[in-house]
Amino acid sequence: MEGSTGGDCAALPSSDLLAWRRELLASTGGARADLDWLLDLGGGLRWPELQALHLHPHRMVWLLQPLARLEELWRQHRRTAEPLQYLVGRCPWRDLELQVGPGVLIPRQETELLVDLALALAPQTSGGVGLLWADLGTGCGALAVALARALPAGRGLAVDASDEALTFAALNRAAAGVEERFTLMRSDWWEALKPWWGELDLVVANPPYIPSITVEALEPVVRDHEPRRALDGGSDGLVALRTICAGAAQALAPGGVLLLEHHHDQSQSVGLLLEMAGMEEVQAHRDLEGVRRFASGRRRSGGGTR
Repeated sequence: MEGSTGGDCAALPSSDLLAWRRELLASTGGARADLDWLLDLGGGLRWPELQALHLHPHRMVWLLQPLARLEELWRQHRRTAEPLQYLVGRCPWRDLELQVGPGVLIPRQETELLVDLALALAPQTSGGVGLLWADLGTGCGALAVALARALPAGRGLAVDASDEALTFAALNRAAAGVEERFTLMRSDWWEALKPWWGELDLVVANPPYIPSITVEALEPVVRDHEPRRALDGGSDGLVALRTICAGAAQALAPGGVLLLEHHHDQSQSVGLLLEMAGMEEVQAHRDLEGVRRFASGRRRSGGGTR
């Protein structure tokens, strides 16, 4: 069924929408929460509004797209396991709505906490005055955009080895209005940042950290569609993390902080990598589910110049 359209919008009674939802789930399977997400991001119907429809079955509902188009996207998702975020082209993350698509990792909810940890651990200045930060493996630019918004007086550098990722990062940087606050560069980890080595006050990274064998066991929606280079951390998941930790003592300013996301079972290993790199104040940090998901270390304050 499809509601009448006005331009790109569709209007239909609540009862028709709820019936369509029930019938589509019954015929295709899939999670109700995922279809509701599609109605939200693709149709503009927020979850609280959707729940209210059960109490008002005769109320008219206006969607951003006709049901036929939303059903087409849903059936494609069920047929190919292509992520809904790619099909819609957007992903909500923190207070942002980021553009994403094939070739770029979809930002995860747990990574949102990395921003809060970074702001808490960074050298404290008003609005980030004088602060130089970097995001290694920026992907679609989620961390970089969030840091640029939170540190308006700071200056950022964001790097990625993927041209597709940098394209999306540039789009998201422009959409957030922070184009003047950080520079995008194509690079493998530290390489392009060498001119700033010894000056970086804060470095964040959410690198590939999933062991290769575990990548093969992931759900098809991830394994078959998201970029392997952004997921696969090598045989033990630590290949990129080793490289990042090894360069920290040279790259960070005295007192500078490195903050990393890692796999749920790598906390001890990453902590040891930071200590072997000469980092001090090495800490493990838990995600919202209590899992040790992040690690940080600080370069010793003495013996360096800016």
